[in-house]
This record gives sequence, C-alpha cells and structure tokens, in this order.
Amino acid sequence: MANFNWQKLAASVLFTVGIGSLGGIFTISEIPGWYAGLQKPSFNPPNWVFGPVWSTLYLMMGISLYLVWKKPRSVMRNVALLLFMIQFLLNFFWSILFFNQHLIGAALLEIVLMWLFILLTIVWFARLSKTAAWLLVPYLCWVSFATVLTAAIWKLNH
Repeated sequence: MANFNWQKLAASVLFTVGIGSLGGIFTISEIPGWYAGLQKPSFNPPNWVFGPVWSTLYLMMGISLYLVWKKPRSVMRNVALLLFMIQFLLNFFWSILFFNQHLIGAALLEIVLMWLFILLTIVWFARLSKTAAWLLVPYLCWVSFATVLTAAIWKLNH
C-alpha cells in the first residue's frame, strides 16, 4: 500500500468508465431502430446484458490501467500504456463504426485489430503487473465473443 495513489486510481477509473460511456451515446439511439431491424444470430444476448457487462469491464480496465500507470516511469511502462490507449481508442471507435455509421464490415475488421491490441496490452501489462494483465482477460474474452457476434451479424445482413 506504500505506493497507493487515490488520484491516479480515480483518474484511471473515471477515464475508462467515462470514455466508455461516451461510446454509448452512439449506441443507445440506434438500438430501437437500426439495430432492432438487423438479423441477429441465435446466440445474440438480450440488449439489457450489454450495459452491465461493459460497465464492469470498463471498471476492471480502469483498475488495470492504474496498476500499470502507478509503476515507475520506464520505456516498458510507456509502451504498455501506449498499447492500452490504442486498444481503448479502437474500442471507442467501434461503436461509431457499427452503430452510428452502420458499417458492419468495417467494424468487424476494426474489432479484430482491437482484439490484437488487447492481447498485446495484456502481454505488456503482465511484464509490469500480473494482476493488471489478469484484469484484462475478461475484456479479451468478451471482445472475442463480440467479434464472433459482429461477424455473424455481418454475414446475416450482408
């Protein structure tokens, strides 16, 4: 607890939950119209599942980010943080591509790239904090599912 930093923890969680919630702006308005009209696979979860899952994942991402950010400055830490920011930006823009722009194929390509950057982030985070890396594993699993779901929606609506 000697290097615990409330400010960095709060900033990390507010960043991930806050920016993650902004992505919801592009999502919510499209659910009753455009998204409801799409053909979806049988394994598509009910809409109410997505909010709690993403909220939990963003919280875990924030804690993970904090555990790496609080480490002493180093090239390794900076690369890990850069990878985190890249995957997080990809996460944010997926909602715009899929829900706002209705570009399902582009969203599919983008989510595959996001998945790769999440995996890279986990690998680099593990070098600095095993806990930080493990906190991102449920996120990788959910994005794996979201990738399959996006591919199925693209195939059904292409």
